[in-house]
Amino acid sequence: MSLASVRAFFAEKAPEISVIESTQSSATVVLAAEAYGAEPARIAKTLSLWVGDRVVLIVASGTARMDNKKVKAAFGGKPKMLGLDEVAEITGHEVGGVCPFGLKTPLPVYCDVSLKAFDVVVPAAGSTHSAVRITPDRMAELTAAEWVDVCEVRSQADVSP
Repeated sequence: MSLASVRAFFAEKAPEISVIESTQSSATVVLAAEAYGAEPARIAKTLSLWVGDRVVLIVASGTARMDNKKVKAAFGGKPKMLGLDEVAEITGHEVGGVCPFGLKTPLPVYCDVSLKAFDVVVPAAGSTHSAVRITPDRMAELTAAEWVDVCEVRSQADVSP
């Protein structure tokens, strides 16, 4: 269902962008980097958060780490990750495939400035075996995302498998 909703999203809004699939799992940043031949920092991970009583999605570089103080300052509340059962229910995407495309219900999307270091990033595409290659600006445009600075950038050596 989720991969289908992402395919439908791109078919309607950006038919030039193709969903790529891998036989290898891409459920984590490290696995996605291996599956799609990209450095971990180029993997665009989507964080699903409760901030107060609302859900927001933050897309950030795979090696960036959410800074709770920055999130609280930007959104006016303490962030809390969605529970495993809530992720699929709210986004329509399974954990490991969450992305800002083809969402079950419209959600506010924010792109962290950590993505701006790259010409192309690789976010998931609704499943643990799919992704797209897209410029950060195009991703923000297609998802009506706002740019925010809510993460700290870590070196690739700090990313655990």
